[in-house]
Amino acid sequence: KDNIVLPILLPILSCLENILVKHSKGQALVDLVCEHLNLLEKDYFGLTFADGDTQKVSSGVVDYLCSSSSVYSPWLFAFAVKFYPPDPSQLTEDITRYYLCLQLRDDMLSGRLPCSFVTHALLGSYTVQAELGDYDHDDHGSDYVSDFRFAPNQTRELEERVMELHRNYKGMTPAEAEMNFLENAKKLSMYGVDLHHAKDSEGIEIMLGVCANGLLIYRDRLRINRFAWPKILKISYKRSNFYIKIRPGEYEQFESTIGFKLPNHRAAKRLWKVCIEHHTFFRLVSPEPPPKGFLVMGSKFRYSGRTQAQTRQASALIDRPAPHFERSTSKRFLLSRSLDGGMM
Repeated sequence: KDNIVLPILLPILSCLENILVKHSKGQALVDLVCEHLNLLEKDYFGLTFADGDTQKVSSGVVDYLCSSSSVYSPWLFAFAVKFYPPDPSQLTEDITRYYLCLQLRDDMLSGRLPCSFVTHALLGSYTVQAELGDYDHDDHGSDYVSDFRFAPNQTRELEERVMELHRNYKGMTPAEAEMNFLENAKKLSMYGVDLHHAKDSEGIEIMLGVCANGLLIYRDRLRINRFAWPKILKISYKRSNFYIKIRPGEYEQFESTIGFKLPNHRAAKRLWKVCIEHHTFFRLVSPEPPPKGFLVMGSKFRYSGRTQAQTRQASALIDRPAPHFERSTSKRFLLSRSLDGGMM
């Protein structure tokens, strides 16, 4: 067969079937979805899916799927944010911020983005304002948010607080509500953090988090260390081990290498690729080869998409009327739609 049909789960909880020519690049599928959604600032987004053992899979897998017999398995892809912008206000279009909001709402529902009661209530109130507009007693009554889902373990107390806040937002437009949502969400400690299970050198269970600023280390849900990208000299993996070489500190003479044990070789390679992608996207002006020696012990993988700097330059040239779009109410009645998937 020359063509295959892949079902795509969209943030609006509908299914889009796209035909992708065999042997074409996976980015072509991302481009098709963005075109369907009328998204021009597409570099922040990607596709996720789960492989047979429900582990995350990452960059380049679509290219493999589209050139192998495995494509005839029931792969289900979901459209999602790949790179979380540190400052969403710098996005050019409201429609881009809208889809970022949908992703963050999904992250909160799934528990990937933990929030306090106060934050759940605040973000929930902005969601209601964006979807329903100004509070109107005749239209909304006294129990109008019970169909919304703001938190994994939602309580009546939370819903009442959301309604209390929402009633103060008279005159706030949907775009303004979403901007307020994002300005608060970006301050959360787990905003945009891609977590990976690992063990440290002593065999203690930890989580490694990759984000715009670098690599984070968590133990028992508490961050115990942080390595900013400028501090990391090299990243590598060998079998199921993942290594980072650290630049010497102010009072240190030598570089140091820190190793972590991942569940298997695929998990180590996956983490390695996610690090490459995030480092290139957020730190480099263009996706040129990283400094000599930065990437070792790995495949020939290189992130070839646009960097954040290039994306911002392109966004500044967008010259079209603000696209009209309907804000979805389909998050109601439903909990998280996300697959346990990784980006491609």
